[in-house]
Amino acid sequence: MRKCVFLDRDGVINFDKVDYVYSIEEFKIIPGVLDALQLLKSKGFLLIVITNQSGISKGIYTHKEVMMCHDYFNMVSGNLIDDYYYSPYHESFTQSLSRKPDSLLFEKAIAKYKIDAAKSWMVGDHVRDLIPAKKLGIHTIGIGTDQNFKGYADFVCNDLKESALKIAQSDAL
Repeated sequence: MRKCVFLDRDGVINFDKVDYVYSIEEFKIIPGVLDALQLLKSKGFLLIVITNQSGISKGIYTHKEVMMCHDYFNMVSGNLIDDYYYSPYHESFTQSLSRKPDSLLFEKAIAKYKIDAAKSWMVGDHVRDLIPAKKLGIHTIGIGTDQNFKGYADFVCNDLKESALKIAQSDAL
């Protein structure tokens, strides 16, 4: 069984925007993210992004544009991310178990990569990122100051770099 760090995308890896990030020009990597991912890789973690991309179902952008952002990040990061899972759905248009806070995308990744949930982590900037992880027994880190993290986040950190240091420290215990 393998250990993994699951990552939300917008707000964790790249700066989030109210009206969505779906072009390479808008995909601005948060400082410290590449160092954080390299540290986690050096500790033997798989790195898997699980993200809601509801702008697709709203007709704002396409699957191709999402893939272009992921390809761009792979290029910039030296392919540090092992896989991307995203849900194109929005509850205003259709219901889907793949959309966080449901856990289907996590379950697919766990099965595909033979991941040990008890040795794994989820880092997200919203409670909806942490709910499915908690359900599956995955450790959780909330990024930012969301007051709703209480009860869902095992730890709260300022950014992914701080989160990676916390994960590396906990993994060494």
